[in-house]
Amino acid sequence: MASTEVEPFTGVDTAEVPSAHWGWSAINHRTWHITGLCIFVFLLAMLRGNHVGHVEDWFLIAFAVLTLFALGRDLWGRRRGWIR
Repeated sequence: MASTEVEPFTGVDTAEVPSAHWGWSAINHRTWHITGLCIFVFLLAMLRGNHVGHVEDWFLIAFAVLTLFALGRDLWGRRRGWIR
């Protein structure tokens, strides 16, 4: 006999992702935001070193700004409801 209970639909097929049954397949955006901030700080921390030329510094600053821009765009979009 078929069960009458309705399983909640999370958008993830448990056949493809077995851990979805326990609710472990959701993306935690706060973790990714903290990771982005750590990458930003790490890139700026690498400015201190024994660099003779400053080409490396410009690349580090550019990637740090790019990381901060992507993080800010994601935060802004989520608050406005543009990104889910």
